[in-house]
Formats: sequence, C-alpha cells, structure tokens
Amino acid sequence: MQTIAISSFKGGTAKTSTALHIGAALAKFHKKKVLLIDFDAQANLTTGLGFDPDENDSMAAVLQGNKTLKEVIKTTNVPRLDLIPADTWLERVEVTGNLAADRYSHERLRDIIKTADYDFVIVDTPPSLCWLTESALIAAHHTLVCATPEFYSIKGLERLSQFVDSLSQRHPLNVLGVLLSFWNVRGKNNSAFLEVIDRTFPKKLLKTKVRRDIAISEAAIFGKPLFDTTPSSRAAEDYLDIVKELLKRL
Repeated sequence: MQTIAISSFKGGTAKTSTALHIGAALAKFHKKKVLLIDFDAQANLTTGLGFDPDENDSMAAVLQGNKTLKEVIKTTNVPRLDLIPADTWLERVEVTGNLAADRYSHERLRDIIKTADYDFVIVDTPPSLCWLTESALIAAHHTLVCATPEFYSIKGLERLSQFVDSLSQRHPLNVLGVLLSFWNVRGKNNSAFLEVIDRTFPKKLLKTKVRRDIAISEAAIFGKPLFDTTPSSRAAEDYLDIVKELLKRL
C-alpha cells in the first residue's frame, strides 16, 4: 500500500481537485483500489464526490476511538474508489477527547490506516501547516505538493519545504513531485516561477501541468470526477497524464 498526502501551504492551489482526480484515475483507468481521506474540515473533497459532510462521520470519530475505520468508509460512484468524508469536528479534533492528553496524537492516523486494504491511500490536507497536515505527512510515504504560478503560492513552497525537511528527519517522507495547476502556457512570469520551484524542490516539478478549465468546477457541482462529466476536457487529459507520470516515479 502506498500512502500519499496532498499538501499545500495556501488555499486555491487545486489540492482537493488533485486528490479527487488522481484517486479516480487510479481506480478507473489503472484498476487500483483507492481510499480517499478528506482530512480538511472544509470538506470540499467530500462534497466534490456527492456526499453531505453533515450527514456522515469523518476520521475524527476514528481518531477519538468512537468508530472503526471500516465504519466511516463510504463507497463512491467510481468503482474501486472509496472515501472517508470530512466534517467540522476535524478542525479541533486534536484538542478534544483522548487526543488532547496524547503527546503522540499526530502519529495516530498512521497507526489507524496501517491495516487498510487498498493499493493507494490519498489524504487531502488543509491549506496550512497544522496538526491535521502534520498527521497526514507522518502517515504518508509520499507527499505531492500543489502550487499555482502565483507569487504567494510559490513563496509558500519555501515554508512547506522547510516543514517537510524537518519532519522527514523524524519520519521517512518522500516528495513525490510538485504539481502546478491553473497553468497558462503564455504566462509572462512562468520561467521565474519554474526557477523558484526547481530551487526549492530540485527535480521534483512534474512535466505535466493542469491547465485552466471550467470543467473542473462544473464536475464538482455534479459530485463526480471529470472523467464522468467531461472526459474529453483538457483538464481530464492533464490528470490522466499526471497519474502516468506519478506511477513511473513510484
């Protein structure tokens, strides 16, 4: 089993869309058994797959010992793709119940998913370096870093790099790649952004970038991946190429 944490220091980097479409592509086109974990209290991954976060238990219930892992897993409309939804409880889970007194609480997610029977576990993290993100990175074998060709996004990579370096000294963690979304091939500052990325995460930038595509937002409205709503869209093509690239790296 390979566990991948999708990470970013700021919002708006298509982190959730990346988690959803990489998971869906692995399940649909590569016949892999995939578990998506929505570990962000905003629950965008949950709603993006057609689930109501107010009507389902999240990983918070498992972390607190109130539910088992199997009890919170939901079957999606995509064969071989399962989901653990998110809810607002996640936001403060580390300071409630038995987690509050556990000095090693950030290792609990890793221990819980060890027994999961999947080819891939993909964790969508919050857009900040919080307890949830640290827990996900400790549980993961790899992290896929999401960014956009914008100043604040690229600057955030430097802080994320320092965080990952510090964490990897205590827990093995491989940066699988850096993925750029909202890509415009004619962007006037592209070369400058690419240079910063290569300096921050040397040789980690993925060749394939996700181009701007309204089809991504439209798919979220339907609660389905692009491959089911607009399979011929350019973003769908990009995500398929990204998965092929990631599988080669793995």
